[in-house]
Amino acid sequence: MHIVEDFFNKYKQNLSLEIIAGKKGVRRVMKHPEAQRPGLSLSGYLKNHAYKRILIFGKVEIFYLRDLDKETRIERLRGILTAETPAVIVARKHTPPKELVEACEKEGIPLFRSSMTTMNLITKITYFLNEEFSPSMTCHGTLVEAFGVGVLIQGDSSVGKSEAALGLIERGHRLISDDVVRVKVQEGYYLEGSGPELTRHLMEIRGIGIINVANIYGAVCVRDQKSLDIVVKLEEWDDRHFYDRIGLDEKHCDILGVKVPYHILPVKPGRDVVLLLETIVLNHRLKEMGYNSAKEFNTKLLETISRKQKSRKPSWKHIRENHL
Repeated sequence: MHIVEDFFNKYKQNLSLEIIAGKKGVRRVMKHPEAQRPGLSLSGYLKNHAYKRILIFGKVEIFYLRDLDKETRIERLRGILTAETPAVIVARKHTPPKELVEACEKEGIPLFRSSMTTMNLITKITYFLNEEFSPSMTCHGTLVEAFGVGVLIQGDSSVGKSEAALGLIERGHRLISDDVVRVKVQEGYYLEGSGPELTRHLMEIRGIGIINVANIYGAVCVRDQKSLDIVVKLEEWDDRHFYDRIGLDEKHCDILGVKVPYHILPVKPGRDVVLLLETIVLNHRLKEMGYNSAKEFNTKLLETISRKQKSRKPSWKHIRENHL
């Protein structure tokens, strides 16, 4: 549930907001991640008016209201300001008409004022609302950035997730979050991962304890958030399990409706897991650029088999000479 008061406290500095009326309604619920200008609704045309969106009053709306007589102004404002309106924001630091302030106080609608221009205000509010309304989840694992690719390392407890991430950090890659990763859908088609504020830049290494990666390796080895591009699951090597040796079978996992490339990496003594993780990342980047080593090898293999089959097939001339 998204509350107007929480949104105001979180973004009031970014949006230069101050509340001037309707303080009793700050606990109103925002149901839509959108903000809009009243537009034709101020002229009395209320068909398809979006009552559940935040309303933005810019220079044009304020001047238009001032040109109306008092009774008409009250009537038009009464038509667009209802119990479903989450909030009203006046841009450009304009002084809102007295009737607007009174209507917001009467209906309990929070009335804010911002020093930003109308278009910039709408753009920023839309971005922040999309952030707040984006589907999200929390998962177990370690999120790192390697060669610019966001890698979520998962696996059973004590399989070596944090140790593998620490090895990547030692090679110059970056930590986003250890143990708990918050994943959010951005713009409807890609995922972004981050960590909780409490454990930011911290890792738990068994036998050592909690370490601060930023303090040990420097601020360049950490970042707050990163797109989640691939998932790698570490599991103990099982001789009875068949592991893909070519790579033609590409796996994906579904996270919040977004398909993400998925790899199973078996680990056992003697395997350099950090090197293998780097290889997975580099191979992923090559695939993104249109080059697939496994498919190229398979194509060459099929061409070689085809050529050998053709060379072994006797010609009609050879068959005729042998029978005459």
